[in-house]
Amino acid sequence: MSKKVVVTAMGAVSPIGSDLKTIWHNVSSGNSGITKVNDEFTYDTSSKICGYVKDIGSFEVDKQLKRCDPFIQYAVWSAEQCLQTINTEQLDPARSGVVIGSGIGGLHNIELNYQRALVNPKKISPFFLPCSLSNMAAGLVSMRYQLKGPSLCISSACASGVHAIIVAAQMISTGVADFMIAGGSEKASDLLGIGGFSSMRALSTRNDEPTKASRPWDQNRDGFVLSDGAAIIAIESEEHAIHRGATIIAEIAGYGMTSDAFHITQPDPEGEGGKRAMELAIQHAKIDKSEIGYINAHATSTPLGDKIEPNAIKACFKDYSKSLLVSSTKSTHGHLLGAAGAFESIITIQSLQHQIAPPTINLDNPDPDIDLNLVPNEAQQLNTEYALCNSFGFGGTNASIIFKKSIS
Repeated sequence: MSKKVVVTAMGAVSPIGSDLKTIWHNVSSGNSGITKVNDEFTYDTSSKICGYVKDIGSFEVDKQLKRCDPFIQYAVWSAEQCLQTINTEQLDPARSGVVIGSGIGGLHNIELNYQRALVNPKKISPFFLPCSLSNMAAGLVSMRYQLKGPSLCISSACASGVHAIIVAAQMISTGVADFMIAGGSEKASDLLGIGGFSSMRALSTRNDEPTKASRPWDQNRDGFVLSDGAAIIAIESEEHAIHRGATIIAEIAGYGMTSDAFHITQPDPEGEGGKRAMELAIQHAKIDKSEIGYINAHATSTPLGDKIEPNAIKACFKDYSKSLLVSSTKSTHGHLLGAAGAFESIITIQSLQHQIAPPTINLDNPDPDIDLNLVPNEAQQLNTEYALCNSFGFGGTNASIIFKKSIS
């Protein structure tokens, strides 16, 4: 028999804050974290804006962590914040593990050491490879907290974070583990990241108005805004949480995973894969579609993708779709790539806690082809037990996860 999986702690570092209170204040108030890029390399790139991690609070960089790529540092800091409220001595190390996703991994270290190699190959750091690997975020967290169960990385582009949470939840549900740290981390705001996505014409070039650049579903959207950050949640079986006297924040009620099998970057024009992911999540949760009150959408602010997801939502929820509140918080924090879904999962859980749907900011001229309540520019009140978070990625991968409000 499968076990009920609950969320008992959360932590994140992001462009809109590096503590949960600040993150919720900024996302619910519609405060953008997008700024101009200061690095000289952007003089020749079309996009010159980004969502940086500006505040790392009281997090420290020890000798080992200093050698690691920033995406690993972000993951460790988020896990540190997450585990502040957990007595790790209560955990069985052999039945506690880590799953942290990353879409790209150590891009910063790769670029840095390549530049060193062009000068002299002997200048390549001996720590370059082990401190750039995508799985090292999970590795460092497991070492720090002696979590000796499963330790792995999920790399599925922009769906990595949600996929990591789902895989960890499956391990708990099936009895493989009692306690898991799960989420995503990314740091791609370098020449290869900004330059590569600029070459694809995927990024916004609204360089003179950074805070207005990410504008999902607006008629004047022109691409997404690249952002950095990490988000980690602690999940465990309900019985394990109750036994150790933990506060239950939310329940992972259901999830679904599909593939478009269509194109390396473009989603299926019909949104069939996203629709099925949502339907599978609802079936897994064993609830009626009308019990979901809010969707934190994947919507990135691209001309094509922003049209397809609403069509998938309408195909899934049919007439009830007009009663849903659907917003894209990427309008405030940008697109965190492999960390996006995990970060938006935290926001979705906070939405249930506060019963507030965060706004889609910069939605000044809504796309007339999209007839959903997109929560334009101001937060709206919720009255729901369930909320859904969508996360889609290159390669046609789709993930949907449903959270249930805690009654404790």
